[in-house]
Amino acid sequence: MNEKKIIKYEFIGSEIKIIDSKNKSLIGINGKIADETKNMFMLDNGKKIIKSECKFKMKIKGKTVEINGKVLVARPEDRVKKLLR
Repeated sequence: MNEKKIIKYEFIGSEIKIIDSKNKSLIGINGKIADETKNMFMLDNGKKIIKSECKFKMKIKGKTVEINGKVLVARPEDRVKKLLR
C-alpha cells in the first residue's frame, strides 16, 4: 500500500503504535484512534499524539503499514481533496 492511498484513509478506529518519535517517552505507546485533528491523533486511552513528530505502525485493511506522521498533517477532509487535484 503506497502513501498516496494511505493518506486518503479514514484513521478513526484504527489501531496505531508509535515506533519512533522526537519525544522518546512516546515510543511504544499504542491504542485505537478515537479522534483526529489537523495536527493530532487522540487515542482511546486519553493520549494526544502530535502527528508530525512521530512515525507510526498502523493496521489498515488487515495490513500493517509504517508511515511518517509528517505526511498525515492535514485535516482529514483536506487529505482526501489533495488527491483529487
